Amino acid sequence: MAIQQLGMEPIVILPYEGPLVDEIRSLGVVVNILDHGVLRRKNLSPLGLLKLSSQLIQSSWKLRRLVREKGVTLIYTNSNANVVGGIVSMLTGIKHIWHIHEIIQNPKWFKNFLEKYILYTGELSLCVSKAVLENMKPNVPDYKLRLLYNGIDYLPFKEASYDLKSEIGISQDTILIGMIARVHFWKGQPYFLDVAKALAARHDHLHFVMVGDAFEGYEYLYDEIDAKINENGLTGKVSNLGYRTDIPNIMSGLDIFMLPSILPDPLPTTVLEAMAAGKPVIATAHGGATEMVLDGETGYLVPWDDAAKASLAFDTLIEAPSKRLSMGQSGQERVIQHFSIEAYMENMGKVFQEFMGKSSEK
Repeated sequence: MAIQQLGMEPIVILPYEGPLVDEIRSLGVVVNILDHGVLRRKNLSPLGLLKLSSQLIQSSWKLRRLVREKGVTLIYTNSNANVVGGIVSMLTGIKHIWHIHEIIQNPKWFKNFLEKYILYTGELSLCVSKAVLENMKPNVPDYKLRLLYNGIDYLPFKEASYDLKSEIGISQDTILIGMIARVHFWKGQPYFLDVAKALAARHDHLHFVMVGDAFEGYEYLYDEIDAKINENGLTGKVSNLGYRTDIPNIMSGLDIFMLPSILPDPLPTTVLEAMAAGKPVIATAHGGATEMVLDGETGYLVPWDDAAKASLAFDTLIEAPSKRLSMGQSGQERVIQHFSIEAYMENMGKVFQEFMGKSSEK
């Protein structure tokens, strides 16, 4: 971790046990489990807000006591959903850094309220993409915003080699086009299937792969996806693999990757993973994808509301293996240069050093 490399001692707060907790503890980092109240859209009902308020009151006082006992000098909150960090900062006077991964557009009252809260409870907001930063600008001034791209460990994707076509049971000369995302209304599974319908009408050697499980409460979308496959005449042409942990293998087995999000995705990690795997990426032209994909060089940016037009970007890649290869190589080079985990840790470490220094001067 960047913090440990700088000689700092992090204390991590998470709401529940899980694989992430085990992974962090394996690094020798102290993890405290506290259900601190996470802001979700489902909490915006009167009953939800009442429950959330109770959680925030209880957890903020517990965390206030913890940071004083441990001599904490800097609070870092990962995601604007974890609003308790701002409260603890106000209660203790300890400097606070937000790390914003979200693009919130609606409802407007909620966007404005949350961003004003972030403004008044933090010294700095790190934004994972320019799209995130620009979305916050109306409410948060420039001097409190800073761009810091996420990074990935690209080696597992660069080195993976897996015969996904054999797993699915299709011939090796079939072009495999895939998407990987949690199943959610804005992640674009139906849009992906509409693009697939348009492509299948023009090309007879294609197969489509979907990977990802549903967010809690959105399981009903599975039935809608199955119905969409039938409606679009894609039965036998789509493999829905559900939840998978071997994403490097999945990426290595694809010929073309698509990000079909119909709302702006702040900084879609799957785009970086596909690029690291040497795959050309076709992404809808909004959100962080526009900063990752170089249109015409590492892939193509396409409309998020016109499947027929979006499908046209695939034709050249389907018909020209050399184009797939060259775009994939360019994308891989771009990830290594601009989105590596090493670059991310170095930049994050500089931020912590900067604000730890300021904290010690108080």
